[in-house]
Amino acid sequence: MIQVEEALLIIAENSIKMPVQKIQVNKSRGYILAETVYSPIAMPPFRQSAMDGYAFIHSEKHQYDIVGISQAGDHSKIKLKENEAVRIFTGAFVPNNADTVVMQEHVMATDDSILITRMPEQFENVRSKGEQIGKDEVVFNANTLITPAAIGFLACLGITEISVYKKPKVAILVTGNELVEPGEKLSKGKIYESNSVMLQAALQNVGIKKAKVYKVKDNLKATKKALKEILKKHDIVLISGGISVGDYDFVKEALVQNDVTELFYKLNQRPGKPMFFGSKNETLVFALPGNPASSLTNFYIYVYPAIKNRMGFSDIHLNKLLRKINDNITNTTGKTLFLKALYDETHVTVLGGQSSAMLNTFAIANCLLVVPHNVESINKGELVTLLPID
Repeated sequence: MIQVEEALLIIAENSIKMPVQKIQVNKSRGYILAETVYSPIAMPPFRQSAMDGYAFIHSEKHQYDIVGISQAGDHSKIKLKENEAVRIFTGAFVPNNADTVVMQEHVMATDDSILITRMPEQFENVRSKGEQIGKDEVVFNANTLITPAAIGFLACLGITEISVYKKPKVAILVTGNELVEPGEKLSKGKIYESNSVMLQAALQNVGIKKAKVYKVKDNLKATKKALKEILKKHDIVLISGGISVGDYDFVKEALVQNDVTELFYKLNQRPGKPMFFGSKNETLVFALPGNPASSLTNFYIYVYPAIKNRMGFSDIHLNKLLRKINDNITNTTGKTLFLKALYDETHVTVLGGQSSAMLNTFAIANCLLVVPHNVESINKGELVTLLPID
């Protein structure tokens, strides 16, 4: 049995980044860049008008003759004189010798001339070439998360393909003779299986849209056979249940028989003590507790950073916040506690129903409150560490 901090170090050391792949920009949301991207053009690629109005050569004059029009998409070759202006629209090419654009709201216009009623500063409302980025400048550094805005920026630079880290293929193996599918008739001794859908939802939050779910009965032969196939096809395997020491818990033996190397087994924490972490080649295996609250707790603490590390993220752990606690806490277990809690801008309140089997409290919690294994008591009003969850 090891401490939480040691377990996290072992996971970080063994969750290496996924291979690099080329991907279309329009399909890259949620991926991490594997290489620095440089701009093939300046943006904007020419001087643009920032307003609908009139482009002119700035002077002390207020009246100008209209000698043309510049619409978005046009390339006006008009050369203005000092008393001339061009009707212009947002995003349109600014004639080469024009240096200022006056907003249309600040002029009195006829068909062939304008009178400027509020003179702009010289160069106002003109976007200079390369104002956003110059040619060959860095667009995004490696390890940048691709967001919708990033996709838009890449597209406006004409970039259609980028190099990213692949997302890991994740499998969920559910064990348990007592489990039935939600919606089926619930006979005596049975419970509805919820861990797979819960873990699938948690995976979606970290960018894994699809995870293959496998289900086996509690027997060694079936568990071993299922794991053999799963390990061949996936980069990360999550196993729900069967990792404790009961007479019908066969997961650990099935892992051993499939040549999965044990990196640690059992954690000095509550909830979530019975967890196995191991690997076979580059596939990571997390055998999570069967109790739902324990399973989800360990997903947030251990699986979440492993997935983010493999995807190429720099910051892989849940964020940490400090808040004043509204309760007194006693910890006589010598274990690290992860308590479901609710926090606001200043304080945090520990919720009732901390049992490892109870999800009702987890469903309304917005954080896990961390009590270190070597802290025996926390007094009301003291600052405590929180891990926000969603």
